[in-house]
Amino acid sequence: MKSGRAQRPPQRVIPIVAAPSGGGSCSPERRPRGLLALAGAWLRDHASLLRKLQWAVVLVYAFLLIVPACLSLPEDTARMWDNLTIFAQFVFWGIWWPFVLLSMVLFGRLWCGVLCPEGALSEWAARKGMGRPIPRWMRWGGWPFVAFILTTVYGQLVSVYQYPKAALLVLGGSTLAAIAVGFVYTRGKRAWCRHLCPVNGVFGLLSKLAPLYYRVDEAAWKASHERTPAVDCAPLQPLRHMQGGSGCHMCGRCSDHRGAIELSLRSSSDEVVRVAEKEADGWQTALIVYGLLGVAMGAFHWTMSPWFVALKQAAAEWLVDRDIMWPLDTEAPWWLLTHYPQHNDVFSWLDGASLIAYVAATALVLGTGILASLALSVAVSGGWRTQRLHHLAQALIPLAGCGVFLGLSALTVTLLKAEGFGMHWVNDARLALLAGANLWALRLAFGILSRWNGGLRRGAALLPFCGALALVDCAWGFMFWWW
Repeated sequence: MKSGRAQRPPQRVIPIVAAPSGGGSCSPERRPRGLLALAGAWLRDHASLLRKLQWAVVLVYAFLLIVPACLSLPEDTARMWDNLTIFAQFVFWGIWWPFVLLSMVLFGRLWCGVLCPEGALSEWAARKGMGRPIPRWMRWGGWPFVAFILTTVYGQLVSVYQYPKAALLVLGGSTLAAIAVGFVYTRGKRAWCRHLCPVNGVFGLLSKLAPLYYRVDEAAWKASHERTPAVDCAPLQPLRHMQGGSGCHMCGRCSDHRGAIELSLRSSSDEVVRVAEKEADGWQTALIVYGLLGVAMGAFHWTMSPWFVALKQAAAEWLVDRDIMWPLDTEAPWWLLTHYPQHNDVFSWLDGASLIAYVAATALVLGTGILASLALSVAVSGGWRTQRLHHLAQALIPLAGCGVFLGLSALTVTLLKAEGFGMHWVNDARLALLAGANLWALRLAFGILSRWNGGLRRGAALLPFCGALALVDCAWGFMFWWW
C-alpha cells in the first residue's frame, strides 16, 4: 500500500459511534455504545416491524374515525363503555391528542416517525406516486401557522370534538390531503409532514423541549471515510448540519450513519436557549404568540365565556332592531356550521360569525399583549434586535404546550365525570401544571437573557416577561376558576 496509515477495521465487526460532543475529531478507537444509542440502532434495524406497527395504527385510526360517523348519534344516557361513538370521542380527544402533545415534550417527534397514520400513509403514497419535486409555494414558511389557525377555527365551527361526522371531515380530510400530496410530490418522502401538516409547527416547537434527540457530530462525519448510501430521511432533514430535534421524526433511520449520529440525552433547555438563537423566526413567534396562546385560547374559552354570550346577544338585538333576520337562520349544512337539531345543537350564521369574532379578538388582544411584553423585555435587556424578540418568544413554548394540553384534557375530564369518576383533584393538578410551565418558561427566559446580559439588566428584563406569563395565567384563571 502507498499510504502508511493502518487499514480501517471491517465495518461489520464493530459498529462506529459518534465522537463526544465538542471532541473535534472522530476517534479511531471503536467504543461500545450506550443504551440510548443502541435503542436508536434498534429502530433502524427493525424498520419492517415499525411499518407493521404503523399500519396497525392506521387501521385503528380508520376504524375509530369512520365507523362512528356511520352510526346514529348516541342518546344522552349513553356512556363510554357501551357506545362506540362516545368511546371514539374519548380516545381521539381525551387520550390521543393530549398525550401525543405530551409525547413531543418527553420523546421528541417519535410519534411522527413511528406511529402517525398520516405520515405513514403520505410516505407510502409517495413511494407509489408521481415523484414530482416540491414546488416553491409549498416551501412557504407560513404554512404551519396558517394551517393551524384554519384547522382550529374550522374545527370549532363544526364542533369537531363533539360529533363523529365533524371529526371524520376534519381529520379524515387532513389524511386524504396527506395522501394526495404524498402521491404527487417527492419519491418516498414526507412533503406533507415537512410543509403542510396542520400540527407540524406545534410538534416542532414542543419537541425542542425533549431531552432525547439524535446528536450529530460533524467532526466525526468529516473524518469518516465510509462509503454508505444516503439516509432515507422521510422528513428531508439536513442530517450533517442538524443541531436540534424540531424537524427530526426520531425514526432511527440515520442512527450511526458515518459513525456520526446517535440517539442521545441533552438538556431540555439546549435547543431553545442555544440553537433557537439563530433558528427562531417570525413565523414561529406568530405560532407561539397568536396561535397557541391566542387562537387556541379563544377556541377553548368561548364555550364557557359570558363575554361570548353578551357579544352574541348584543349582535342579535342590533340585527332584530333593524329587521335583518337572515343571520339568525339555522339552516347551514353540518359541514359548514354545527347542525344537529336532534340534540338541540344548531349554529346560526350569527353564531358562526360571533365565534370567529370572539376567537380573533382573544388572539389579537392576548397575543399583542404578550408580544408587547416580550418586546419590552428585549428593549430593557439592551441592544434591540428583532431576532432577539423571536428568540425570547421561544421561552413561552412550555406554557403554550401546557395550555393546549389543559384545553384538550378538559374534554377528558368531562367524559370521565360523566362515567362517574371522581375528579375533585383536577383543578389542583391544573394549577400545578400551570405553575410548572411558568417556572420552566422563566428558566428558559433566564438562560436566553443570560446570553445577552447579566446582573441588573437581566433581572429587569425578566419583569416584563413575567407580565407575559401573567396574561396567559389570567386567561386560564377565567376558564377554570373565575367564571
